Amino acid sequence: MHKLLIANRGEIARRIIRTAHAMDIATVAVYSDPDAASPHVREAGQSVAIGPAEARPYLDIDAIIAAARRTGADAIHPGYGFLSENADFAKAVRKAGLIFVGPPEAAMRVMALKDSAKSAMKKAGVPITPGYQGTDQSLVRLERAAEGVGFPLLIKAVAGGGGKGMRAVHDPAEFQDALMAAQREGQNSFGNAGVMLEKLIQRPRHVEVQVFADRHGNVVHLFERDCSLQRRHQKVIEEAPAPGLSDRLRHTLGIAAVTAATAIAYEGAGTVEFILDLDAVDANGDPAFYFMEMNTRLQVEHPVTECITGFDLVEWQLRVARDEMLPASQEAIAVTGHAVEARLYAEDPDSGFLPSTGTLTRLDFGTGAAHSGAANKDAEGVRIDTGVETGSTIGLDYDPMIAKVIAWGPNRGIAIDRLVAALGGTIVEGLKSNRAFLARLADHPAFRDGDVDTGFIVRHADALAPASAVPETALLLAALAAVLPETPAAPAASPFARSGFRLNLPEERSFRFWTGDTMYALTVRAAGDHRARAAGSGRFRLAGLETIAEVGARRENGGIVADIGGRIVTGNIVTGPDAVEVRLGGQTYILSRRAPRKDAVTGASDGRIIAPMPGRVLAVDAIAGQAVAAGDRLLVLEAMKMEHRITARAAGTITAVHITEGDQIADGMLLVEIA
Repeated sequence: MHKLLIANRGEIARRIIRTAHAMDIATVAVYSDPDAASPHVREAGQSVAIGPAEARPYLDIDAIIAAARRTGADAIHPGYGFLSENADFAKAVRKAGLIFVGPPEAAMRVMALKDSAKSAMKKAGVPITPGYQGTDQSLVRLERAAEGVGFPLLIKAVAGGGGKGMRAVHDPAEFQDALMAAQREGQNSFGNAGVMLEKLIQRPRHVEVQVFADRHGNVVHLFERDCSLQRRHQKVIEEAPAPGLSDRLRHTLGIAAVTAATAIAYEGAGTVEFILDLDAVDANGDPAFYFMEMNTRLQVEHPVTECITGFDLVEWQLRVARDEMLPASQEAIAVTGHAVEARLYAEDPDSGFLPSTGTLTRLDFGTGAAHSGAANKDAEGVRIDTGVETGSTIGLDYDPMIAKVIAWGPNRGIAIDRLVAALGGTIVEGLKSNRAFLARLADHPAFRDGDVDTGFIVRHADALAPASAVPETALLLAALAAVLPETPAAPAASPFARSGFRLNLPEERSFRFWTGDTMYALTVRAAGDHRARAAGSGRFRLAGLETIAEVGARRENGGIVADIGGRIVTGNIVTGPDAVEVRLGGQTYILSRRAPRKDAVTGASDGRIIAPMPGRVLAVDAIAGQAVAAGDRLLVLEAMKMEHRITARAAGTITAVHITEGDQIADGMLLVEIA
């Protein structure tokens, strides 16, 4: 292998390029028109344009193989997503005389469909979830099978992944509607409308095991990851090793994963995913576990495994593809410390995690960690994997991931501390992101205790919502950020050196901040030697103000460190033209510098249903003259390959419907009116 073409984009393309270059392997990037200025195109040794986004060029097997031939590449790495689990692609690459960095197509075909995968695992003795995996997909047969499985149950697209084509059904009356939605999403996303039915595990944990195999008969596992923190069945935070597992269960899962890989003559990197039933505990206190699926590729969350084992998994992939033996035996693979990864997305958690599009006017991770392509961690234990940068545009064509923020620590607590700090120092401007939500999630006491399952986010929704009250500490930090020098270069200088006050007047500054209609007033008076005295007025008082003579403060690593009566408080401050964002203890507080306009429009009335994003209308349930209740579905919108239910916010009568099935709609478009 001397030249590698990466048939992918974004952060995984950059990730592969870095390891390939470290191994003295030349690289070729392919790119669609919107990706022409992307970092992965710039970092590869060569690059080839493969077409407009609407032509879905990353799925064009002929175009990708032609690009490899044109550039003299002798190998192709599929990354993840797109063609990475497409057996026809693997076959075509090998038929063209090129090296495919991935497993044999026979193994890929077994695991490509969830029903055939479960049949193979059942034969191999790996536990599977009770359910229906039959080929008869008629409504009558599926309804009969659903009765046999019992409710609640889960409908899954047989070719699905990432939560697409998956629906939970709690009542027989909901079954047909959920089935049609799952079939439609499976067809749109994977070209396969087939589904399977499974018993719905009420309190599941999602635990997966990283496996590796070579062509010389060696199969190992690199321990497990917990991926239970999910929204819309998509992973949000992953960690390794999984917290709270007994050594016995950890060993059993590893053996089951190796058995699964061996049973299908696997080669390369793979992930065997299990579901743990927390309501079915054995005599040893271990939950029952079932095989869920096997991803025949590298996983998005592979960095946490790299962090705890010290191995570069992309390097392992390339070595196996070159017919080398695995770099380490099972006995030589050990866990060191703990790692946690958060997926930073362009989405709005306050609006049901709807995707956000636009240009990143500023992207700064503030951790001192550059994009890392290797298994090593930087000095602070933080690694950033990203495929975008300031000036990049995130549109509707591809996954809205901005970055993966990964933190390692000698123990789980320190790893989480570092992750929360890294998220606190991250700045995303130009579009909405889930950064603040991730910080709250990672800092939640139940997550810190390891009390996790896939219902975590829904169960703790209230605690994970943005704080409604602004603590006095956050107000104090916002004021201090305005008066402290931007750099600690002048130790004896007054923190008011840039304030413009005359020397014969008191060094004092007053501030007003607003959150909604609430106004807070604060006065900060200099006390010399980088100390400041604060006094409050208006609608708030600083806690313990009468007994705190001075508040010491300094800038450190992009944040403010304040000594408040002997209590050290650290917060990150992001200053904009009209507002100050204070990040404190996993929470984010946005303080406006301007009073709200009395005629400000806070949003559309309950009766005007506005498009929350651009997309395509899949189904319309609303009819003019129809009476609706709050929560009734009005239409289904597809955006970023996911379906989004648009519902009525209040009861009323539909007076107008402005869209029809198949329409392409713009963000902010008026869809339905309700009186």
